[in-house]
Amino acid sequence: MTDTLGAIDDVSTPLLQELGHRRSVTDLLVDRAAEAPDHVAFRIRSAPITTREFEATVKQVAKGLIAHGVTAGDTLAIHGATAYEWAVADFAATWVGAIVVPIFDSASPTQVRHIMADAKVRWAFADSEEKRQTIADAIGRPFHETWQLDDASIRALIEDGAHVAEDELDTRRAAAGPDDIATLVYTSGTEGLPKGVILTHRNLIGQILNIGADYAEIVHDQGSTIIFLPLAHVLARALQLICIAQGMTISYEADPKNAIGALAEVRPTFLVVVPRILEKIRERLAGAADAKRLGWLWRDAEATGIAWGRHLERRQTDSTLTPPRTLAVKHRLYDRLFYRKVRSLLGGRIDYLLSGAAPLGATVNLLFRGMGIEVIEGYGLTETTAPLAGNRPGNNYAGTVGPPSPGHTIRISPDGEVLARGIGVSPGFFREEHNRDAFIDGFLRTGDLGRLDKDGRLTITGRIRDTIVTAGGKTIAPLRWQSMVEENPLVAHALVVGDSRPYPAALILLDPDEAAYLDIVPPSGEATIVDREDLVARILPSIRHANLDVSSPERVKRFALIAADLSPGSDFVTPTMKLRRSRVLQDLAPLIETLYTHGHSV
Repeated sequence: MTDTLGAIDDVSTPLLQELGHRRSVTDLLVDRAAEAPDHVAFRIRSAPITTREFEATVKQVAKGLIAHGVTAGDTLAIHGATAYEWAVADFAATWVGAIVVPIFDSASPTQVRHIMADAKVRWAFADSEEKRQTIADAIGRPFHETWQLDDASIRALIEDGAHVAEDELDTRRAAAGPDDIATLVYTSGTEGLPKGVILTHRNLIGQILNIGADYAEIVHDQGSTIIFLPLAHVLARALQLICIAQGMTISYEADPKNAIGALAEVRPTFLVVVPRILEKIRERLAGAADAKRLGWLWRDAEATGIAWGRHLERRQTDSTLTPPRTLAVKHRLYDRLFYRKVRSLLGGRIDYLLSGAAPLGATVNLLFRGMGIEVIEGYGLTETTAPLAGNRPGNNYAGTVGPPSPGHTIRISPDGEVLARGIGVSPGFFREEHNRDAFIDGFLRTGDLGRLDKDGRLTITGRIRDTIVTAGGKTIAPLRWQSMVEENPLVAHALVVGDSRPYPAALILLDPDEAAYLDIVPPSGEATIVDREDLVARILPSIRHANLDVSSPERVKRFALIAADLSPGSDFVTPTMKLRRSRVLQDLAPLIETLYTHGHSV
């Protein structure tokens, strides 16, 4: 349906692949092992692991779980950092019909206990003694039945299950059906305690087959990737499954401090990242140039990269377009001076980056594209089994998250909310009370605001719960303003406030790394106002620039700089670095009160 302005409010993309014979997620591995048993599925600490070897290990560990009494329908938690053993535990549990409950490595003991009780977890893997004890206490089972997520425990489970017959294992695997629960994934808790989302085998298989087919030029058996994101996050888990099904070789690195070395060693062809990683690379480039008194040169190189990215974007619809001669000359120069170094930093073989889990600034997207690394931005939720929409090579436009993924329909409600239906959409939350307002007319309510352009591409414009109504009755969706300010290297998060106030104001949360470099450390880890004129002078231009992009009632008039603990999983941010807006507003309420009288004027 199209409105008078050319935008549409409903768009669908058909399925590219049906489930066919596949009834369980394990069929993805079984099919791949039959097709290419000797292909290198994983490269762990430089050692290759073939698909045949992975499948054999999974089956042996599954036998160990049966020997210990794990039955179909039992909930089994995995609490640990991203690692090969995580993948083994995940597939082995699914093989015997257990429901996997992933838990973020950075989850607090309170969050862990909540998930244990809510999901009625019976069994668990954890990668530290402390985590094992927390889980054992929470589920009331013997400590020795909470397994260590390491090679030694994996071998012990294999020994324990040596007597289990192959027929029994096959029977257990065959019992699962497409509409059975495969996993119970808890939301990251941006709006309170995490909620359990049901994902079925149909959700997972449907997404993996269709995303794999849609992005075949990116995810293929000649490529490789490193998974940095927590495997408890649905995006990383979906990536892992797609790679196994499509034959892309997987390596893992959970420690950010080892990321650059891992990239140089593995030299991946494809990476999935969160936007903050790309923003950090941009910041480091600027910082390195400033340190060499070449900041002026980098700023021109940055502007050139963005302009070149925009040129490449326009060429998607008109291949005859040629760049201005000056732009082409400058691009060649800066490619030698800067861009090729960035590509080398990422391993030198990256064809594409996929950015998800949070909005990516359009200029960051264009800059990386202009430097020779195309960024594919997508959008999804835990409730949609990751990708609901995504740009594609050849149809990739910065500032949008692309058309619906295959097998999905996106609808924009009269109130501007993004609604979703399709193969990846969860049948609902684990707790029935959480389903009361979750669906409307068969569509999932995402809670996000958005619009569809005339070509069916989705742009996310904000969160319903983040909208602000000023004292003058003006409704504000602050996402665009916040995203523009967050492009400043000093800013980790910008948070607009102003409910029932005469005008909007903003809390500017400083980037912890930049703050530490400037000797700014919150006392005792508590959030505190930073009153330094040099920082105000560096951030004020970004605020004024963002103000020019919004209407007069939406312009921020006062702001404060805040230093706070923003480590993954801390009070103010989720494990995937999303801001816990409600928690910030609650804890910083006194600061917000003073903001309107003592904040810096714009």
